[in-house]
Amino acid sequence: MEQANMLTQTTNSTHSTASPETIAVAMSGGVDSSAVAALLREQGHTIIGLTLQLWNQRRLAGHEGMPESVQGRCCSIDDVYDARRVAERLGIPYYLVNQQERFEQDVVRPFVNEYLAGRTPVPCTLCNNHLKFDQLLITARQIGADKIATGHYARNRYNPETGRWVLSRPADRTKDQTYFLFGLTQPQLERTLFPLGEMQKPVVRNLAADAGLPVATKPDSQEICFIPGGDYSQFLRAYRDEQQQPMPDLSGSLVTTSGEVIGHHEGIHGFTVGQRKGLGLSTPTPLYVLQIHPDSHNVVVGPDEDLMSRELHADRLNWIAIDTPTSPIRVHIKIRHRHEPAPATLEIVGPDHVRAIFDEPQRAITPGQAAVFYDGDDVVGGGWIKNEGSGPRKRQSF
Repeated sequence: MEQANMLTQTTNSTHSTASPETIAVAMSGGVDSSAVAALLREQGHTIIGLTLQLWNQRRLAGHEGMPESVQGRCCSIDDVYDARRVAERLGIPYYLVNQQERFEQDVVRPFVNEYLAGRTPVPCTLCNNHLKFDQLLITARQIGADKIATGHYARNRYNPETGRWVLSRPADRTKDQTYFLFGLTQPQLERTLFPLGEMQKPVVRNLAADAGLPVATKPDSQEICFIPGGDYSQFLRAYRDEQQQPMPDLSGSLVTTSGEVIGHHEGIHGFTVGQRKGLGLSTPTPLYVLQIHPDSHNVVVGPDEDLMSRELHADRLNWIAIDTPTSPIRVHIKIRHRHEPAPATLEIVGPDHVRAIFDEPQRAITPGQAAVFYDGDDVVGGGWIKNEGSGPRKRQSF
């Protein structure tokens, strides 16, 4: 289907020919992106609202024990309705862009495959890297806008000394979303605005209230948009059933680091590194998931101190502030969204493959998660954590 045919104008507003001041705002229906639209309009720009329709929120709801409720998730039908109301309030044209097929292909299916392979993916990062910014920029150009603006809490700027665009952490560190944006390319950063990068969240809500926006007090979304109830394991079963694909037999043994079998499990997709609950074991001291072996289906468990590791390997890299380094560099690395970046030495060990050695051991380095490299506030680059190097020692075969 041609992209132009996927656009549905949802207001009676019209807009003029493209100009340098025309900006397409990615409107999620939340307070942040709505405030961006109001702010840029107040600054005199010509604003066009865009919403990506990514997933049918009723899909799988109530299926095979899945909850009926679709509340609390981003990108819902209610969010589309709220985005349209904000656009009407601001008097700007608004378009709904249907990207459900591509979202399922680029985000949902990889999410399912990663979990079935014993890894823990980050769907919001996959969505940003492979769909949102790419499609928003394509659509923006089609409707006459040269740039897009989003409600992400991040900053970007051009560094004339390196000739590169740089992504940086925002003023409000509690809302920092750079971890989810490490995959942005130079052309994408050049055409993207992050107007909230210098603002604190309470100020953003006040801005929305002053503009009379109906979402000024709307709570932030908490759940992954396509998983009602947040039960990943149940979602995998329901999705595979809907696709008429039986769940593979991923059952195996719970083993210690010495190889002793101390229990059995129903599938590696039910575990993530660092997990404590749900092991089905009764032991004098708490045990945690240390490693997941996708080939043997064995899950290695042990005490909390065995979760500590100084080494990390990552691939599928994207470099932002610099070109691919040719010698070891010092960085701080964030290994999950809420993780405080930790100092490490980073070195290239092969094509599209880096190894990091942390100054101090880090807890629960998890294959499938993103590793984002920082130099101060600036994002140097990032990649996806590989199985090699994860866990307390070299991985063993049991």
